[in-house]
Amino acid sequence: MALEIQNVSKTYMMGTEAVHALQSVSLSIEENEYIAIMGPSGSGKSTMMNVLGCLDTPTSGEYYLEGEDVSKMNDDQLAEIRNQKIGFVFQTFNLIPRATVFHNVELPLVYSGTPPAERILMANDAIERVGLTDRATHKPTELSGGQRQRAAIARALVNKPTIILADEPTGNLDSVTGREIMAILDGLHKAGNTIILVTHEQEIAEHAHRIVKLRDGQVESDVRPNRVGRNADVVLN
Repeated sequence: MALEIQNVSKTYMMGTEAVHALQSVSLSIEENEYIAIMGPSGSGKSTMMNVLGCLDTPTSGEYYLEGEDVSKMNDDQLAEIRNQKIGFVFQTFNLIPRATVFHNVELPLVYSGTPPAERILMANDAIERVGLTDRATHKPTELSGGQRQRAAIARALVNKPTIILADEPTGNLDSVTGREIMAILDGLHKAGNTIILVTHEQEIAEHAHRIVKLRDGQVESDVRPNRVGRNADVVLN
């Protein structure tokens, strides 16, 4: 099992009002599963992403990530889990503007204490996997939107995480570039990664093998669409 949440609730206080973002949600995701999480604004999908990505802790309930109970971990422990096991891809790329593609991709390795020589090899390998070797010395402002997202995916891959969590990964891209980015994510799934895709777009969600829809902080539906004729365009080695 890649991850499992059991009766997870998350409540935020907005002034004196309690907002129940998640309400007793249970969900299991197998290793190498490709799952999309959907829902309208206010459905709880962003909160779900934050909990699954160990960016936030549940108010109640349990969360097991590859067999470890992370729901009771402190901030330092959660940071270590995020760095080792989860690769993040965000809609806004979250790249450091003044750093090159190489240094952006290398950064998680710096945090994890990887020796410099090994960092160079691992960062270059991740950059090559997303087809950005010829842009490694460029800064984000010198890249197209699609190239920035490729750089963000390389950064997500560099520590060799088992889980890729992609939050609206095509939200700032045109449709052609969006399809290219989804082809990379499809290829990562074929290469063995567990992919968790958070999106409001049905067309993007259909790349996944399973679609979970949230509404009012609860699971409204959990289905596995017909996959006939939908194959990944690329396979990353």
